[in-house]
Amino acid sequence: METTDAFTGLECVDCGAAYDAETESHQCPDCGGTLDPTYDYDAIDLDRETLESRPFDSMWRYEELLPFTRESAVTMHEGATALVDCPNLAEEMGVERVLIKDEGRNPTGTFKDRGQTVAVTAATQHGATDVALASAGNAGQAAAAYAGRAGLDSHVYLPSRSGFTNKAMVNVHGGDMNVVGGRIDDAGGAYEEGLDEHDDWYPLQTFVTPYRHEGKKTMLYEIVEQLEWEVPDAICYPTGGGVGLIGMYKAATEFRDLGLIDEVPSLYAAQASGCAPIVDAYEDGRDEHEPVETPDTICGGLEIPDPGASPWILEALRETDGGAVAMDDPDILDAATQVAQHEGLEMVPSSAAAASGAWELAERGEFDGDETVVILNTGAGNKEADVLRSHLMSQGI
Repeated sequence: METTDAFTGLECVDCGAAYDAETESHQCPDCGGTLDPTYDYDAIDLDRETLESRPFDSMWRYEELLPFTRESAVTMHEGATALVDCPNLAEEMGVERVLIKDEGRNPTGTFKDRGQTVAVTAATQHGATDVALASAGNAGQAAAAYAGRAGLDSHVYLPSRSGFTNKAMVNVHGGDMNVVGGRIDDAGGAYEEGLDEHDDWYPLQTFVTPYRHEGKKTMLYEIVEQLEWEVPDAICYPTGGGVGLIGMYKAATEFRDLGLIDEVPSLYAAQASGCAPIVDAYEDGRDEHEPVETPDTICGGLEIPDPGASPWILEALRETDGGAVAMDDPDILDAATQVAQHEGLEMVPSSAAAASGAWELAERGEFDGDETVVILNTGAGNKEADVLRSHLMSQGI
C-alpha cells in the first residue's frame, strides 16, 4: 500500500486492538467495532508556515495527517471549500461573527466527497473491483463518482425517498443503482443482502470502512487555517450518522497535540426533532443512544434512527463543552430560506438544521455575544430545491 510515513495502521475504538491496514480493511475482527486510522505523531513535522506555503487547492494538502499519499489518491481536488462570512446572520444571532463552511462546492456537491476520496483510495489499494454501500443519497452519488474515476464498479442502495438528483447521478456515473421502498434502514437491509451474495464487493458503508471519517476531518483543518489559526468558539454540525463531527473532533485534537492550535472548538450536534437520537441521549446524560422507532423528518440526510457511533459522538460533544439541539422541520426549512435570502448561500435542508440550531442556541443564551460561530453546510441547496420551493409555496410565497 502507498501510505504516508506516519500512518501506523488501524485501532479499534471499542476494544483497543491494533491491526495492519494492509491485512484488515473494515471493522474489528475481534469485536466488530469501528477501526480508526492511527499515526506516529512524533514523526510528523508540520507547522503553520509549512501549511501556509502550500496552495489551498485540495484536502490532500494535509497529506501527512492522512493514510495515503496524495500521489496515490483517487481525487478530484475535493476540499478547499469556501468559509463565507455571514454578517447578517451574526447580527441576527447576536454574536460577533458567523461563517458558513460551504461544502456544496465539492465535486459532487457535498462533503461526502471528502470521505469517499479516502475510502475509494483504500479500496483501490486493497485490490477491489466493486464497491457497495447503502445511502440516503449524497454518499451514494459520491461513491459512484469516485468509483467511476478509479475504474471500479459501484453498487448503490438508495431509499425511494432519495432525491431525483442523487438517483440520476448514480446512473450517470455508471453505478448500479438499487432503489428500495421505504427508508434508509430498508436500503441498508437490501445492501446487506447484496453483500451476502457477492463476496467480492468492498463495503464503503459509514464506520464499516475506517476511512470516511478520516477524510472528513480535513474540514476542521481548513476552518482553522482559513480563520488564520483562530479556533472558532462553536461549530454547529447537522448530525445524522455523525461522521463529519467525529472527524472534526479527531482533527481538533490532532492539531492541538501537534501544537498548531491551543484549544478545541465546542462542537454542537443539530438534528431534526423527528429523528433526534443523539439529542435525546445527550439531554438524558446517556453514553449511548436508543434507536428511534418511527423516524419522521423531511431531512433525509438526518433521518438516521440508529447511528452506530453514538458513544463517540457523545464523547465529542461533552469533551469539547459543546451540546446538542433538535429543531422541527418547518424551522429548519425556514432557516434554509433565510440564509438564502439574507446571505445568498444555498443550503440543503438537512444542513439548514445546523443554521436553525445555531439560532436556537443563541435564543437560549448559549452564546455571550463575542463568539465566532461556524455552521457546516454539507451540501448544495439546489440538490433539493423542490423541497425548499414547496416550503415557500406552503406559506403562499
